[in-house]
Amino acid sequence: MTVADWLRDRTPAAPADLQSRVASVLGEALASPVADAPAHFLAAGERLLEALIRNNSTSRASALDLLTADALVTYAFEACSDSPSRIDELAAGAMLRIGSVA
Repeated sequence: MTVADWLRDRTPAAPADLQSRVASVLGEALASPVADAPAHFLAAGERLLEALIRNNSTSRASALDLLTADALVTYAFEACSDSPSRIDELAAGAMLRIGSVA
């Protein structure tokens, strides 16, 4: 199963615009094995958040990207729930990485 397969199997499905933006931000990572999904989701969310902050994107026009960054981090933890022993490590890394973006 790939990252793309995992996303496609989510229920309820995310709105089409959000699904499309998530796929766009993930890019080639969509073809990666699902075991690597948490790291890919977190990295993509971090990259998107960095771009939003760097560009001072705080208007309504940035809403989809803000929702996408949030969805990617949420997906990282959801995907990691299949391997509960990895959640503490993911959470610690996410706090450091996302906290350092600002």
